[in-house]
This record gives sequence, structure tokens and C-alpha cells, in this order.
Amino acid sequence: MAELSRTAEHSVVVGTPGTGPASMPRRALLLLGRIAAVVGRRMLMLAVLLAAVFAAVELLPGDAATATSERGDSAADVASRRHLLGLDRPVWERFWDWMTALPTGDLGTSARGEKVTSLLADPFPNTLLLAASAFFLTVAASLALGCWAAARPGRPVDRIIGHAATSAFAVPEFVISVGLLLVLSLWTGWLPAVTLTGADGDPATWTMLIMPVLALVIPQTGWNTRIVRGALADQAATPHVEAAHFDGLPIRQVVLRHALPGAIPVIATGIATSTGMLLGGTVVVETLFNYPGIGTVLANAVAARDTPLIAGVVVCAGTAITLVLLAADLIRARILGARP
Repeated sequence: MAELSRTAEHSVVVGTPGTGPASMPRRALLLLGRIAAVVGRRMLMLAVLLAAVFAAVELLPGDAATATSERGDSAADVASRRHLLGLDRPVWERFWDWMTALPTGDLGTSARGEKVTSLLADPFPNTLLLAASAFFLTVAASLALGCWAAARPGRPVDRIIGHAATSAFAVPEFVISVGLLLVLSLWTGWLPAVTLTGADGDPATWTMLIMPVLALVIPQTGWNTRIVRGALADQAATPHVEAAHFDGLPIRQVVLRHALPGAIPVIATGIATSTGMLLGGTVVVETLFNYPGIGTVLANAVAARDTPLIAGVVVCAGTAITLVLLAADLIRARILGARP
């Protein structure tokens, strides 16, 4: 009896494997290990992408010295500028120097002698505002349309939403932008055709965000609505959702309370992976609407063969995409880990 009492006391103190407070640090370490592995893979992909950026700019005709030269500059002036910018060094040496300075927050110096961090300090927050607004509107619209279609499977609403989503995703951002300009600006005069900036460099009024945001939201909503609808269709075949149908629960309750929670990991992953397309679309949209973001900066940097500035834009966009993908991975791990 005493032995049994000691054994019970020992089990209370130590706990069973994998449960109780003793296992919490282990689970936390495993979670941190997973996060570190995911971040490491993303950083490696970003480094490969940056190497490709340096190589691609090197293969373009001309260089930053000739692209930024003034009229009347002699060949000696251009050669001196090329030496000043370090363009006479091998591209791998310039890439290595730029990468080793990156952990300190130094994005290098542009072809015109300005710090890249200073050049991106104002336009990058504007791009984040545009992209974040489009992102959250896309999530809300995709969930609403996908759930609406899933609540009426096979009916005309489901087919209309499916065809409209496919069509919206198939239309490029610049075509949607031109259509919005024609309808909302030239024909009706409801919105300004270009974005005007205030003294601080931000859009003068919030209405100037409407058309750029819509140009990004429409195709991304089409893509993500298909993802939401497909994820809910997969959940509809699971036993607990079928049991909810057999119990006679309202279809809206079945979709929102039984099918949607199980579909969230797939939906989160799909939406996160479309973030790259969303940020890629901002380059076109910002250029068309003269929006003061990194899209305009990137277009000018490519024209000037400004490798450090192009790489700085890629780092900013890549970091934002990595954070969104990491959040999706954590949501997926949290929900799947909570299942029995």
C-alpha cells in the first residue's frame, strides 16, 4: 500500500510523458525549432533570389554609370563613375559585400549616391498601406463569397460565383486598372485618375486609395474565393460535417461552425501564398496610378540599372511575404496541433 502511494505521488509530481507542466518547455522548444527552420528556409530562398537579382541586372545592357551619366560626360567621366560605384569589380564580390552588410540594416548606396534605406523610408510604408488594405479586403471578400457558394452547392449562385472568380483572376491587374480609370475617373469623374501626394509624400486623401486597392483586390479575390470554396467542399465530405447535415442543422450553421474551422489551415496557406502575387501586382498598379510606393521606385531603379536599390526593394517585399507565410504556418500548426 505504501509502495502504491509513493508511485501515485511520483506520477503526480512527474506527470505522464507529453502532458502536464513538465512538457510545456519541451513543446515550446519544438515550436521555436520549427519557427527557426521555417525562417531559415525562407531566408535561404531570399538569398538565392537576391543573387539572381544581381546576376540579372549584370546581364542587362548598360550599367548604372552610363544610365545615370549626365549629358556631355566624357568616357573618362563615365569610367571614373563606374570605378566609384564599384562596377569594375566582379559581381560576386559586390554581392558578397552587400549581403554581409545586410544584417546590420545597411542596404547599400544607390547609383546616385543616396542611402537605399533613406530612399525606401517613405515609399515602403505607402506600399504596405496599399497592400495591407487590399489583403484584408481580399480575405473578407473571399471568405464571404466562398462561404456563400458553399452554402448553396450546385445552385446558380455557386456556379455564378465560381465563374466570376475564375474570370476575375484571369484578368491582369493593368487591364482592371485601365477599366477602373475609364469608369470611375474619365466617364463619371467620381475619383481622380492619378494619386496626388501631400507635403509628407503620402496620398493627399484616402479616396485616392480606392482604385489602386480595387485593382489589387479584384483578381486576388477571384483566386482566393476558389481556394475557400475548394477547402469547404473538401470539408463537406468529412464525417462530422455530414453528421451535422443529418442532424438537420441550418446550412449556414453547418458551413460556419463545422466546415469553416477545419478548412482554415488550407485557406490560410492559400491566402498567404497569394501575398507574393499581391505585392507583385503593386508594381504595376502603383505605376499606373502614380502611387508613391516602391513600385515606382523599382521601375526607376531598373531603368537606372541600380542594383542596390533593386535589391533593397526585393528585401523589403521578401521580408513582408516571409512574415505572412510564417503567420500562416503558425496558424496551420496551431489548428492541426489542437486536433485530437
